[in-house]
Amino acid sequence: MSEDETPDVPPNQLSIDPRSPFYNEEVLLRDVGIRFNGTEKTNVHEYNVAEGWVRVEVPTAKDRRGNPMVVKLSGTVEPYFRSAD
Repeated sequence: MSEDETPDVPPNQLSIDPRSPFYNEEVLLRDVGIRFNGTEKTNVHEYNVAEGWVRVEVPTAKDRRGNPMVVKLSGTVEPYFRSAD
């Protein structure tokens, strides 16, 4: 695979938080979608396919620093790219 090609499979773990070691802006720009237990999720903050969990944002709760609260849910995680390049 050459350097300018991006794999058609999203990474095993990805986060939308820039402070996370699993944050990858290039992958996020490709518009990653998540199916969790067969249902499309739009509020996923982070996921891990191998361990089978997602962290979803709780829309009405904030932590003491003003960041959205997240809840970890276990199940089947299926990431995919929404846009075809």
